[in-house]
Amino acid sequence: MRRFNRKPRNYNKVNTQKNNTETKRSRRLDMRKTEEFNFMLNKIVEELPDSVRGAVKGGLYSIASKQGTKEAREYISKIFEDGVIDDSTQKKLYNLIADYSKVR
Repeated sequence: MRRFNRKPRNYNKVNTQKNNTETKRSRRLDMRKTEEFNFMLNKIVEELPDSVRGAVKGGLYSIASKQGTKEAREYISKIFEDGVIDDSTQKKLYNLIADYSKVR
């Protein structure tokens, strides 16, 4: 007679693939807080011209959620060097990325 409430053998092995190598974890955007992140991002970039506002928001959100916060910080530095944002906006975006990220 078999018990049906048993856990499978590999139940406690978290973050392993079929070949038993650990998946790469990195600091990315916390997907539970995306609405708050987008709201705060809108507040920060509302002073930018309409022609670049959407590109900055979309680029920053996609990079932070898919690639990681390190790449998002590099993107912020790049748009600062291009003259799209000023120094205070750059610092606000850095803080926003740091506040709404977690290791996943």
